[in-house]
Formats: sequence, structure tokens, C-alpha cells
Amino acid sequence: MEGFNSTLLTEFILMGITDQPSLQNFLFSFVLFFYLLDLCGNLTIVSLVTRDPSLQSPMYFLLANLSFVDMLFSSVAVPKMMVGFFVENTITVKGCITQMYFFHALGCIEGVLLAVMGYDRYVAICHPLRYISIMSSSTCIQLVFASWFIGLTYSLINAIMTSQLPFCNNRRIKHFFCDVKPVMKLACRDTHDNEVTVLMVSGFICIINFSLTMLSYVYIITHVLKMTSSKGSSKIFSTCSSHLTIVILFYGTAICTYLGPSSETSLEKDKIAAILFTVITPTLNPIIYTLRNKEVRNSVTKLIQRSNLLRIGL
Repeated sequence: MEGFNSTLLTEFILMGITDQPSLQNFLFSFVLFFYLLDLCGNLTIVSLVTRDPSLQSPMYFLLANLSFVDMLFSSVAVPKMMVGFFVENTITVKGCITQMYFFHALGCIEGVLLAVMGYDRYVAICHPLRYISIMSSSTCIQLVFASWFIGLTYSLINAIMTSQLPFCNNRRIKHFFCDVKPVMKLACRDTHDNEVTVLMVSGFICIINFSLTMLSYVYIITHVLKMTSSKGSSKIFSTCSSHLTIVILFYGTAICTYLGPSSETSLEKDKIAAILFTVITPTLNPIIYTLRNKEVRNSVTKLIQRSNLLRIGL
């Protein structure tokens, strides 16, 4: 990218979450705990889906992909953030743009996957007899591939636009990772057009994914209201509640961060929202699915029982 050749700075300093020493040890322990829980929980989901025959279905295939993306999503920002609690957290300009690219790519991939999972639930509930033929293995693989293609392509816009900006004197990024808005604030020229473009593109992607997800649930709710069996409707709501909870967590924090104006106050609020969707939300996803999904709970129970039997045998 040619923009790198015109930059006067070679590295930035990530300011982190706080500069108060009294809070840094606590925050490091807090973030480390949730990050490890995130990795363990999502690895467990991926392992269960790949090893348990009872979870070999489109819904769990998509869930395993979501868990895989969640692990990568957190790992793009969290390890670098934890380093910043103890030393001056520097990052090269190229490294910063790369981190920004993968962060937004994985965030977009997750949004598309959530829309695909909503469509999967719609087909399973509204067209159960055609579910296997519509959500075939090849279709699921194609949908996951499309999610990655859309995310990786969309994120190029943010990365290329930011790489073309000149950075002169101020090299302190008021964030714990390289996000678009705080990095643009360091440019030596007016970035209004860049900010408008980011807002429009991010808003378009976010609204399309969210609208498609909600459209699936409109059809699902309409179908449920026509049902006469309360047992059947309660089972459907139980199946969908996990996914809907994750959708609300994901889009709630994303909308607060990327569809608002850029200012000093908003950047501080963005930092809080970023902690939620990089640290907390990826950790909650496997917990929500485990607690609210009977098949996943049964699979976890069988895994624990097998582990205990192996331990007794040894």
C-alpha cells in the first residue's frame, strides 16, 4: 500500500484501558480470566461438534464456526492489550493496519454468520420437511465461505483508507488496539470524508446483516403464533433464545461503537464497548449455548463422564 511510504511515523503507542497503576493489576487479572475462559469455552464447543455424532447437524456446524471466529476475534486484540498493562505498548504502523484489518474482518464474519444461523433456524422451524435438502453440507460450507469472503473483502476498505493517511507528530492511540476511529484521529489532515465513508460502509454491512437476522425471526415468530401446541412453541423459543441473546449482545455493542459520531467522549465510550465485544461477549457465547441448549449440555456431560472413566482406568 502506497500510503505507508508517505507516513512520517513508524510506530504508534497504544494507551490502553487506563493509566492508573492501582487498576492495572486488577484489570490484567480480569481480562486474562475472561480470555482464558473464552478460549476454553469456544475450544470445547468446536471439540464437541467435531467429535460428538449427536451434534453433526447444520446448526452445530455453524455454531462451531462461530466459536472458531470468536477465538480469533479476541486473539487479535486481547494479548496485545494485556502487554500494555506492564510496558509501553508500541505497535508499528504496518502492524496497526494489519490488526485493524483482521479485527474488522472477523467482526464482519461473525455478523454474517449470525445472519446465516438465523436463516438456519428459520428453515428448521418453518420448513422442517425441506431442512435437510436446503441446509445440506455443501450449502453450509458455501455459506461459511461466503461469510469469510464478505468479511475479508469489507475490511480492506478500512485498511486501505487508513493506510493512505499521513501520520506526523501525535503517535498515541487512545485505545487498547488499533481501531479505525482512534487511528484516524492521529492523521495530519482532515479525515471527515474517511469517517463518513467508514460510517456508511460499516452501517450498511451492519444494517443488512441485522435486518436479515431479524427477518428470519419475524417469520419464526409468525409461524409460532399460528401453532396450537404450547409445548412445540416453547421448544422453538428455547432453541432460538440462545442465538437471539448472542445477536443482541453482538449488535448492541457494535452499533454503540461504530454508528455514532467520533469525539473525545465517544472514543472513551467506544473503549468500554470494545471491552465488551472483545473480552466479554466471546466468552458468554459458549456459556449461553451450553446453559440453554439441552443437546450441548448432554454432550458436555458425556465428555465429563468419559474423562472420569479414563481417569479411573488410569
